[in-house]
Amino acid sequence: MSTAFHWFLPTGGDARDLGGAAHGTGIGGPSAGAPAGRPATLGYLTQLAQAADQLGYEAVLTPTGAHCEDAWITTAALIAATRRLKFLVAFRPGLVEPALAAQTAATFQRLSGGRLLLNVVAGGSDAEQRGYGDRLDHDARYARADEFLDVVRTAWRGTPYDHAGPHYRIDGGQLRQPPEPAPRIYFGGSSDPALTVAARHADTYLTWGEPVAQVAGKIARVRELAAARGRAPRFGLRVHVLSRATAARAREDAEALLAGLDDAAIAAGQQRLRALESVGQRRMLDLHGGRRDRLWIAPNLWAGIGLVRGGAGTALVGSHREVADRLAEYRAAGVDEFVLSGYPHLEEAYNFAEHVRPLL
Repeated sequence: MSTAFHWFLPTGGDARDLGGAAHGTGIGGPSAGAPAGRPATLGYLTQLAQAADQLGYEAVLTPTGAHCEDAWITTAALIAATRRLKFLVAFRPGLVEPALAAQTAATFQRLSGGRLLLNVVAGGSDAEQRGYGDRLDHDARYARADEFLDVVRTAWRGTPYDHAGPHYRIDGGQLRQPPEPAPRIYFGGSSDPALTVAARHADTYLTWGEPVAQVAGKIARVRELAAARGRAPRFGLRVHVLSRATAARAREDAEALLAGLDDAAIAAGQQRLRALESVGQRRMLDLHGGRRDRLWIAPNLWAGIGLVRGGAGTALVGSHREVADRLAEYRAAGVDEFVLSGYPHLEEAYNFAEHVRPLL
């Protein structure tokens, strides 16, 4: 398979700066600013999905959590509005029974003509999980996700089955119309329990935009764990992109994303994100330590988004050529797929497709 480029569907809203409550600033707590400049209406999401479809992105990642719209309903509403675009639907395995999830995925796969990909998210916030009625802690959620995926893959075979495990018991289960093909499983996480689950189940292992050496080290670890189980997953990088005709202009526009964020807003964002149990989130925060003077953490890798945004907190910033060169370095380190985004997402989808993609 060749290198794949995906885009992002901001179902929590979009904006031109992080002070406008762009998607992700509500992860782990209330939004850091005013209502988003572009609410996640069906009209806007349709416009963005159609643009991604026409521009040649393979899929759009749709996130999950209390800060955004439901991923299943949102993407199902976009099936008929697109032609070839795939939907990388994020969902949390602890909030739905695995037999039902297997059926939901099979239905989506049939109705979309095989355009479903699944991003399984164990959950990085105890508080948010409790808000959904889930009381398992971080490590237990990964153990449950492991069992959940065992059941889902068993159900997708289409034959009768029983299952008895620590978290699920199924008697006489059978998915009478299994998906064809079975959706690919995307899985991320930086903790030891997460890497173990990824090695067993991930078709593509996802990681956030850390410096190349750190990403390469994580890829090597997962590859070794997966090889011990006779598996060979692909690897994906989730990172923002901001490219311009010149590096100087790109840096100016990156700094503009922080317009409206004073020290108090950044401190509040850091406190909120530090409270999350996610090891990957902690690694993102440690890249800059919450300081504006430590945001350039590697050549063209800027961590300013992570001052207030949960999840992916880094961006490749520079000239079109510089961003293309950095992506090529990640590709050489073992990255097969890139899940990209930028603020605002519609304009940046065009910018990357027109100026950076041809250089790759």
